[in-house]
Parts: sequence; C-alpha cells; structure tokens
Amino acid sequence: MNQSVSPTTQAPAPPNRWRAPALYGLMVALAVSFFFQIRTWGDALPLPKTAPPASVAAPPPAGDAILHVLLALAAVILVGRLLGRIFTYIGQPPVIGEVVAGILLGPSLLGRLAPEAAGLILPATVAPFLGVIAQLGVILYMFLVGLEFDGARLRSHAHTSIAIAHASIVVPFMLGSLLALGLYSHLAPGGVPFTSFALFMGIALSVTAFPVLARILSDRGMTRTELGILALGCAAADDVTAWCLLAFVVGITQAKIEGALWVCVLSVAYVAAMVGLVRPAAKHLAARYQDKDVDRGVIAGVLLAVLLSALTTEAIGIHAVFGAFLLGAMIPHDCAIARILTRQMEDLVTVLFLPAFFAFTGMRTQIGLVTGWQDWLTCGLIVLVATAGKFGGAFLAARLTGLGWRMSAALGVLMNTRGLMELIVLNIGLDLGVISPTLFAMMVIMALVTTLATTPVLHFLDGRRK
Repeated sequence: MNQSVSPTTQAPAPPNRWRAPALYGLMVALAVSFFFQIRTWGDALPLPKTAPPASVAAPPPAGDAILHVLLALAAVILVGRLLGRIFTYIGQPPVIGEVVAGILLGPSLLGRLAPEAAGLILPATVAPFLGVIAQLGVILYMFLVGLEFDGARLRSHAHTSIAIAHASIVVPFMLGSLLALGLYSHLAPGGVPFTSFALFMGIALSVTAFPVLARILSDRGMTRTELGILALGCAAADDVTAWCLLAFVVGITQAKIEGALWVCVLSVAYVAAMVGLVRPAAKHLAARYQDKDVDRGVIAGVLLAVLLSALTTEAIGIHAVFGAFLLGAMIPHDCAIARILTRQMEDLVTVLFLPAFFAFTGMRTQIGLVTGWQDWLTCGLIVLVATAGKFGGAFLAARLTGLGWRMSAALGVLMNTRGLMELIVLNIGLDLGVISPTLFAMMVIMALVTTLATTPVLHFLDGRRK
C-alpha cells in the first residue's frame, strides 16, 4: 500500500539567493575591519630607520648610453633565450629563464664574480635610459594583456570565478598586511607611513600572473578543460581586482593620504569614461573592420590611444600601466584589430622590450643584501605566507563552491603563480619608495619560488604530461 507523501517533504526548499552576497559582504567587512585593526597596531610600531641616500652616478654621454643599452639588451636576450630553453626543457615557463637572466647579469651574480664585465654590460649610469625602455615595454605588454582579457569566459563561470578570485585576494591581503607588522621597523624605507607599507604588502601578495598561468595551461593542453577554463576565469577576475586595488594604493601613496580621495574620484571618473565612451567606440570600430583589412591608420590610432590612456592614468596619480591595460580590455579580444595588434606586437614586445625590463629589474635586485640566517628566515617566511594566503584562499573558496578536493587544490596552485606580474608590482613599489631594496630582493625571490613550484605541483595533482 502506497503511503501519501506530505507536501512539506515533496519539494525542496528554494535556494536562498541572498546567501552568496551576504557571505561576500561579510568577507569584505571582516577584511576591512581586520586591516584597520592591523593599522592601529602598526601605527604604534617604531619608525623604520632612514637609509642613507644612495649616490646617483652621472649619466654617461648619449653615445656611451646607446652603446651600453644595446649591449645590455643583446646580453639579456641571448642569456634569456638560452635559460628559457633550459627552463622549458625541465617543464617551466620560459619567462622564468628570462627573469633569471636579468638577475644573473646584475649585481647579484655577475657584479660579484666579474665587476668589470658587469660594469661594461649593465653599468649603474645606464639605469635611467634602460628604465625608460623598460617602462615602455611594460606599458605595451599590459596593453597586450588587456587585449587577451575575455569577459565572456569570466561570465560563463561568473559566480564561481569571482568567489574564488576574490577569496584569493582577501586572504593573502590580510596575511600580507599582518606580515607587514613584523617587517615594517627593519625593512621599510625611512619616512614611509605604516598604512602605505601594509597596503602595498597586502597587494603584492595578492597578485596572480594571468599570462604565465595561461602559458602553463596551454603547454599542458588544459586551456579547454574544466579546470583550465575555471582557472583562466579566476585569474582574469583576480587580475582586474588586484590591479584596481593597486591603483588605489598607488594613489594613496603618491597623494600622501590627504589627496587620495581626489585621486579615487578621478580614477572612478576615468574608468566610467572608458566603459561608457571608449568601449562602445571600440566595439563600433571592431565591427567596422571585422570583414576588411585593417590599415596602418587604424593601428596608429589605437597605439596613440594606448599612449594617451597611459598618460592620463599617470597624470591622475596612479600608474601608466593601468591605462594601457584598461584600454586593451575595452577592445573586443576576438576582433580583427585585436588579432592583428597581438600578432604584430607580441614578438617585438616579448623578445625585445621585456628583456629591457628584466635587465632593469636585475640591476635593482641585489640578492647580496639578503645576508645572515635572519634575513633568509624572513625571506622563507614571506614565501610561506604568500603561498598560504594565495593557495589557502583559492582552495577554501573552491571547496565552498562545491568543487572537489583535487580540482580545488589545483586551482590554489595555479592562483599562486606570480611571475612577471609580481615583478611589475614590485618595481612600482620600489619606484614609489614604499619598499626597500632588501625587501625588493626578498619579494623577487618569493615571485620566482612560487612560480617555479606551480608546474611540478600541478603535475603531481593533475597527472598529465606535456
């Protein structure tokens, strides 16, 4: 005899649509409260000792500068390609070899073993000239990163991607600001407020290298798998959020807190203008040239827009790379203009201009400043905190969204990839005087270690070979 089922047990309860926004709001509120508490503790710390000003060498004559810049670029390209092949052979992204090449040719190795050769290839006097080329290369590179940004991929896994991405920002941001309490007094430059130092440390530990992550997934044939699509969506959301937060931190640091509100207002207005005016114009232009050849006038106009956008964000008080990235993101990634620009610019930027950035970073990275077991213990602690924050935040969020243990762990490992993006952030911090050269070297080591760990750990979790 069949028993009747009561209406109360027949239909499942409807999902609570307010649960996710409530949890997200609670996470953000806890992070903000946590940071303000850390700020209260940090303001009570003793101020860092002011480092003696470094002597600035006079720049060489124009002819000598061109000679040294060309020699530096040739050396970094040659050694970088060689190390890139070696790192590719052992299953690592070739960009790691190029980064290591810049460090080896700088004061960390060549400057110690053969000072005369280092003085010929990368003399300190050539840094301003090399820095200009490096900044131009980074601006063009961030424009290409923006061109690759696919909003549709992000929308297809919007809830899961944004939840994991923001958790992998909030958790390392809180841990980074907490770590700043222990680093501020002896590793921050003199005169830097604790708020600026803690904000930058939080952001520096929150960055994911979207291009390097995409390269790892492509090399392993995983870009179209569920894990690959979700990882790329998370990294895209992570990058956009982290760069916006970094722009806010840079505005606060440059405005010395008092003018930060004005910088924020101008930044919001600029983003609104880009979304409301530039994005529709870019879509119209892309549709117009979708079925016919793109002439040089269009390419010149887009590059002019890149320079003007970078110039505007620099004038606002944030960094030029944000303007370049934002303009690239406004152009539809699958249009003919984006494809032609990527095809024509990618090799030139990655093979010629980025080595200038690696050489410039290598000149500023002095591993020799990390001396004694206490400094190396601090460096290890930075690596540990950075990994725990990025991996832990992504892993916990992935588990809470219903993903399995193995995929959640793989996502955490992929989100812990930092690579070139971290170096860009660190150079911005060093330019602003927020971090000291010693801390800069420690953070560069952290970026290399976390990126190098990605491929072998992912191979262990995923079980696939190239």
